[in-house]
Amino acid sequence: MDLGLTGKRIMVAAASRGLGYGIARQLALAGARVSIAAPTEPAIHQAAERLAEEFGAEVVSFAFDARDRESILRWRDGTLERLGGIDGLVINAGGPPAGCFDDFDDAEWQAAFDLTLLSAVRMIRAVLPSMRRGGGGSIVTVTSSSVKEPIDVLLLSNVMRSGVVSLAKSLSQQLAPEGIRVNNLVPGSINTDRLKALVGARAEALDRAFEDVWAERSAAIPLGRFGEADEFGRAGAFLLSDAASYITGETLVVDGGAMKTVW
Repeated sequence: MDLGLTGKRIMVAAASRGLGYGIARQLALAGARVSIAAPTEPAIHQAAERLAEEFGAEVVSFAFDARDRESILRWRDGTLERLGGIDGLVINAGGPPAGCFDDFDDAEWQAAFDLTLLSAVRMIRAVLPSMRRGGGGSIVTVTSSSVKEPIDVLLLSNVMRSGVVSLAKSLSQQLAPEGIRVNNLVPGSINTDRLKALVGARAEALDRAFEDVWAERSAAIPLGRFGEADEFGRAGAFLLSDAASYITGETLVVDGGAMKTVW
């Protein structure tokens, strides 16, 4: 199936590795012109070089801080200068720290808001003028399973990511008449460096072998394995593409059947 992504100009945040890189990779494969950003240098530029070499794609890279308004605008402006417009945006940022209610003061709540929710507001605000000039676009937020099933030790993420999903749903209604679609993408357990670190920490806490805990956790997923970044990336590329032209305001879960909620 032709996704209709050839020549589309798409910004992908936090794309030096992991889930963001998985989406950027599938976009490059599909012929999109991709602008990637992350706070890590030189990793983000090395990621762009790998994608360009692998697919012959046009990939530009920028260092940015999702918590900083001016940094987001510099990424936007650089993308417009290099690519000439913006047709798609992937909102992605690292999650706030783990903990329970009594663990956080006002400053930590504010930091979580800035990183997770306000960054989404700012990125969307930054790209809308270009999308409107172009007659439409697609926005995808990378969020968390906590928006459907709250995670006990991730209170800040539960609250802020739920806000992002509500923002996306509200904007999907507001922006639909302008041809701009807004959807959410929820990852399950995807084989990334972060998952390996989490499993490693769990194995150490239990004084068990990493391989045993890895096998046990993957076996608990109905499909019997962890997902791969490319699988997650294909779902993101689909939502950004013309193949999903009648889909907006939705939350797509990519988790191998792990989530038990019916909605």
